[in-house]
Amino acid sequence: MGSPLPQQRRGKGSSNYRSDRKGNDTDHRRNEMEGEVIDIVHDSSRSAPVALVSFEDGEDKAIVAPENLRVGQTIELGREASIEQGNTLPIAEIPEGVPIYNIEIQPNDGGKMVKSSGTYAFVVTHEKDTTRIKLPSGEFKTMNKDCRATIGKVAGGGRKDKPFVKAGNKSKAMHAKGLPYPKVSGVAMNALDHPFGGSAKPGKAKTVSRHASPGRKVGNIAAKRSGKKKE
Repeated sequence: MGSPLPQQRRGKGSSNYRSDRKGNDTDHRRNEMEGEVIDIVHDSSRSAPVALVSFEDGEDKAIVAPENLRVGQTIELGREASIEQGNTLPIAEIPEGVPIYNIEIQPNDGGKMVKSSGTYAFVVTHEKDTTRIKLPSGEFKTMNKDCRATIGKVAGGGRKDKPFVKAGNKSKAMHAKGLPYPKVSGVAMNALDHPFGGSAKPGKAKTVSRHASPGRKVGNIAAKRSGKKKE
């Protein structure tokens, strides 16, 4: 009997696939509100520092901290918020060229994009019913004007400049995020563990010819390239 599939192991929810995340990000569904930064802490499951904010309704929340945020600083949420570091407001109210992060994909989803350390997007142009932004990847995306975003750049830039050096450091970093490590290539496995496994012959290709028979057309059909992209 073969080993469980990776998705089966992840679905089981063992400790290897759980991250110790400190709180959630700012709830963008809040109305006009202010909060005071009471502490900035390290979160092992994130690549960026986390700011603990005490809001005026008495609730404390953990948010992804922007650059230059300090303890005691006041942040604002809502349409009337000023254009300053850490404030969250609809992208319709954000001027062109202002860096933003923690961006909603759909209104009131709480912020999904641009949350890794050192990253930021910015508003390119406002149109009649939409706003166009540029993501860190260089991709342009047209957004609903009611989607909210936080002003500034995510703190922790330059994280990738320091190497892990040891496999143990890499293992602990991946485990803190609930990610599988190490990742073993299919061709290095036994035949019963993976379709590419076994030393008797090379691993079977993932790509399939466009001219293959209908029953053979599974996987990456007529792919131009496959595998991990080299940096």
